[in-house]
Amino acid sequence: MTTSEVTRRASKISVIGAGSVGSSLAYACLIRGSADIVCLYDIAKDKVEAEVLDLAHGTQFTPASVMGGADIKDTADSDIVFITAGAKQKPGQTRLDLAGVNANILRSLMPQLLEQSPNALYVLVTNPCDVLTVVAQEISGLPASRVFATGTMLDTSRLRWLIRQWANVSQRNVHATIVGEHGDSEFPLWSSAQIAGVPIRDWKVDGELVFTDEVLDDLAHEAAFAAYKIIEGKGATNYAIGLTGARLAESLLDAGRSILPLSSVLDDVHGVSGVALSMPCLVSRDGIERVVPVPMSDDEITKLHESAERLRDTVNSLGR
Repeated sequence: MTTSEVTRRASKISVIGAGSVGSSLAYACLIRGSADIVCLYDIAKDKVEAEVLDLAHGTQFTPASVMGGADIKDTADSDIVFITAGAKQKPGQTRLDLAGVNANILRSLMPQLLEQSPNALYVLVTNPCDVLTVVAQEISGLPASRVFATGTMLDTSRLRWLIRQWANVSQRNVHATIVGEHGDSEFPLWSSAQIAGVPIRDWKVDGELVFTDEVLDDLAHEAAFAAYKIIEGKGATNYAIGLTGARLAESLLDAGRSILPLSSVLDDVHGVSGVALSMPCLVSRDGIERVVPVPMSDDEITKLHESAERLRDTVNSLGR
């Protein structure tokens, strides 16, 4: 064993909230080995201890270990803290409807987490994640590079899966991104979307254009409102966001840099400042290094401003 292997500090992810989303996120991180240690915390003692025990029983077969419980000190010295705690979205309820109650939970929780892990990156998963990112940054005083949300990373994955289904190609050949609110006002950047380098509007099968304006509108709507259908059927969306968080954690702990659509408080990005919206972001171990101001059409910039104002109204309604 080399000296570096002896002295390397184990990487640690803490997941706050042992509900369906938090437990799925912890499970995904555990089986993928997103970090050396996965910690699951919740104030519901019996629930979280049962989840941790269930996960621990399978660690013979995982590259990571698991710990946790109802003592917030278990989260100490985390590299990344995922916050999933809060009231969950009910059938027919929008993410913005959750803002008030979950903001109050965050106001109580954030100072406690900071005390345990002052150097961590904080990732909001709890909805409405864009609004709560603003609240979390204000509470913590941390820079936007260290407090951000999964944002439209999952929505983008949904969109790429839909395009892949429609075009009958491998998903790795699909390059399309959803930006804006993680919610009803989000939208794809069709102006830059492509399949294997071919602009999506130019993609043909048997000489016929596949992605007409009508098809693109349908795909955008299906990606944006997919969660409502899942919540109606099973009560929550959990597996896909779990995998999304695990992949994000790996990007944040990796020595390299990745570009992912995440939500952070913007500073003059296409004229938008002071609200958290998703845009492609360059991420590394330092968190979000910078927001990538990708080219956008005039119509897309208008939609970004509309999404920003929708979120600004909700943030202002919280009476901070």
